[in-house]
Amino acid sequence: MKSLIQLTINGQPVEAAVDPNRTLLQLLREDLGLTGTKHGCGLGDCGACTVILDGRPVNSCLVLAIQANGSEVLTIEGLAENGKLHPIQQAFVDKGAIQCGFCSPGMILSAKALLDANPKPSEHDIRMALSGNLCRCTGYQKIVDAVGEAAEAIQRMEVS
Repeated sequence: MKSLIQLTINGQPVEAAVDPNRTLLQLLREDLGLTGTKHGCGLGDCGACTVILDGRPVNSCLVLAIQANGSEVLTIEGLAENGKLHPIQQAFVDKGAIQCGFCSPGMILSAKALLDANPKPSEHDIRMALSGNLCRCTGYQKIVDAVGEAAEAIQRMEVS
């Protein structure tokens, strides 16, 4: 039996009828067409499906859609504003941290959650925050560098 849920996705109110076993990942990708959230392992090991749920990064493959009732969800589609990339997205581009791009949305959202909580992270902090996100294309250094550059760019924006 489906349940009606209400949540806010990328700042927009959404109402959906979901089966009790439907995941947040399935709701986002299949029902709402937000395909930036990737289906990777389906077990919560790879981080490709990471979204920000009520301010925390979560593996959307492990969250039932019904559990997100009343919550705020940020996906990669909601990060850019007015056609301008978010500083984290721009830093990933500038530092060459995007190879195939499959892991990038999850990495970027994990980085956003980190920088929201800790605007001046150490390299260790960045590596720990990204430890739940796997990338098969890079050696991670460019990703870590991109998050560090994004932190500095965000700090400069706040000072201006």
